[in-house]
Amino acid sequence: MRHLQDYYFFKKIAETGSIRKAAKSLTITSTALNRRILALENELGTEMFERLPKGVKLSAAGEVFLHHVREQLTDIEKVKSQISDLRGERRGHIKIACSQALLPFFLPNQINLYRNQHPHVTFNVQRRDRKAAEQELIDMNADIAVVFEPELLTDFHILSASKQPTYAIVSKDHPLAIKSKIKLSDCIEYPLALPTKEYGLRQILDRKANRAFYKLEPVIESDSFEFLRYEASLGKCVTFQIEVGLPKDLSFMNMTAIKIDEQDLPPGEVYVGQLKGRTLPVAAAKFAQQLVSTLESN
Repeated sequence: MRHLQDYYFFKKIAETGSIRKAAKSLTITSTALNRRILALENELGTEMFERLPKGVKLSAAGEVFLHHVREQLTDIEKVKSQISDLRGERRGHIKIACSQALLPFFLPNQINLYRNQHPHVTFNVQRRDRKAAEQELIDMNADIAVVFEPELLTDFHILSASKQPTYAIVSKDHPLAIKSKIKLSDCIEYPLALPTKEYGLRQILDRKANRAFYKLEPVIESDSFEFLRYEASLGKCVTFQIEVGLPKDLSFMNMTAIKIDEQDLPPGEVYVGQLKGRTLPVAAAKFAQQLVSTLESN
């Protein structure tokens, strides 16, 4: 399948915007790689790249061809996975775009569970929230997206939507730590460490504050949930996380999670999805089923 190798080469150049950088990544000389691309362009009868002083840029024809390349490479992975299943040995490579909240605990556990049964399957996991996750599906850079409160669903085929209540995260010696359930208004009496406004969890918190006519004024904002959790563990700050983003035991991190009353703050939703109209490779489809089953059983 020599043409597939040319497809991999073409895709890498398109991703890096440079024949030299692509060649280094592919462990091939830039001269040899350029010859392969020139031969491909000669076969297709048009230039796929515009040669620039610093790198290359896809031509209009190159954009069309890149879409074809992505589809072909995705299809061959699906075929490989199906052939492996015929031998009773599931192989494959699963690409996931995932919201930050699910990365530290939920997704590693799910991957570990799956690979215990199918050790030949490999994974690529990228942190992508909301709009960016759907774009990764469209670009064929991800097989599955797992996102909290996504913005766009035009090309997103929903496999599952599970409700996720919000928890306040505080240090074990925080005054709120003794409570089993609280309201958001209880939290605003203390310094707040909040995710930045592009995140779905922050928008849920802001909507509630606006409806209740009070203002959330964080002393710390960050796009890192790990940073916010650690900050909360050190002192009097309150931060927030959805249920699926929490470990089973927070005590080793000097933290406590307190559920916010769902009547006060309605749950958000975690979506598992794939690109509309696409048939997933067997390994990815089976892993998606596992995610759906786990989320819907909680």
